[in-house]
Amino acid sequence: MNNFSTFVHHHFDKPTDELGDTEKRVLAKAHERKIISTDVNAAFSAEASFGERIADSIARVGGSWSFILGFLAFLVVWTVVNTIVMASGAFDPYPFVFLNLILSMLAAIQAPIIMMSQNRQAERDRFEAAKDYEVNLKAELEVLSLHQKIDMSVLTELTALREDVARLSAALAAKT
Repeated sequence: MNNFSTFVHHHFDKPTDELGDTEKRVLAKAHERKIISTDVNAAFSAEASFGERIADSIARVGGSWSFILGFLAFLVVWTVVNTIVMASGAFDPYPFVFLNLILSMLAAIQAPIIMMSQNRQAERDRFEAAKDYEVNLKAELEVLSLHQKIDMSVLTELTALREDVARLSAALAAKT
């Protein structure tokens, strides 16, 4: 049995070939005494495509108060210009058919982009959960290793104390 298999056997009740990829990776890192925690934001952002980054940016802007207030100002200006300022020659008179067309097109484009960003957020949450699991598993392995070291130290001390007590008992028995 090699050193890694012994390490696995000490920490799990199943053979190495029955472990999942995550467990094997965490065990290898623990065995090599390497850090497993990473910056989740940087790791996830590094894997994002150009389109995914654009979708996140659009969703970030489209879901902000500045966008809502800016768009509300645009709607007010549009209606004021087409009802009061250009009363006789308005390019989009009441009931604002062209404005409705623009709003419908904006909603048709913005909704799928926001859904793409929500899907990415769900992927990010799963990615974060997987990283949390890896870190928690490694921490648990380290705690188990520490328990094992402490147990071995206590057993060594108990053995030494028993030998001392036996030696003292023998010395006392020899004096009497």
